[in-house]
Amino acid sequence: MRHSTSVKVDIRERPAYPVTEAANYLRIPESTLRWWVTGRYYRITTGARTVKPVIEPPDSDTLLLSFMNLVEAHVLDSIRRNHGILLPKVRATLEFLRKHYRSKHPLAEEDFQTDGVSLFVEKYGSLIDASKAGQIAMQEILAIYLQRIERDDTGLPIRLYPFTRKGDPHDPRVIVIDPRVCFGRPTVAGTNIAAAIVAERFHAGESVHELAIDYGRSPQEIEEAIRCEPRREAA
Repeated sequence: MRHSTSVKVDIRERPAYPVTEAANYLRIPESTLRWWVTGRYYRITTGARTVKPVIEPPDSDTLLLSFMNLVEAHVLDSIRRNHGILLPKVRATLEFLRKHYRSKHPLAEEDFQTDGVSLFVEKYGSLIDASKAGQIAMQEILAIYLQRIERDDTGLPIRLYPFTRKGDPHDPRVIVIDPRVCFGRPTVAGTNIAAAIVAERFHAGESVHELAIDYGRSPQEIEEAIRCEPRREAA
């Protein structure tokens, strides 16, 4: 008699988010996120050139992203948007980390730091300039983005508080993405209230005040839930 064995997959690694949905949650252009997870194909005078993806989804066929991929894209957005580091340098750094530290999701597993030229990662109590293969350096933490990632006891991300106002450092941590709650869809922090349901009821005609009373939450929390889930046009 054969006994079947199954490997338990970390819920954070499961394919769950279409690129369009993930891009909306992270306030990243869909075309940009798609490029990061699929790479690019260029035609040049001598033939063609393929650029490898920066983020590797668990299922390359369906292109469904995992929660870990969301965190990776969140950090990469900060590196690219706020620090202007070119993608080839980011890719070289990630390859270094995967090789030397056996890091499966370097962007999610490490606390990146940068001076706008080189890419840094905090490891073993020192700040290592990974893009220069290990020279110790000091620099300012990407605090605004990294503080929106909550980690478990092993240091791996377990919750992500996405921006609802892109680029606003004072954007409140009211909405959370937790892979263990509501199938990993955005909820009002500390509750099981799905942002999508709140937004749907608002767009159906209920007021912020009515929803706040119904859910027993503040008007600000209701507004953030609505902002997180913009109205989608009917097909």
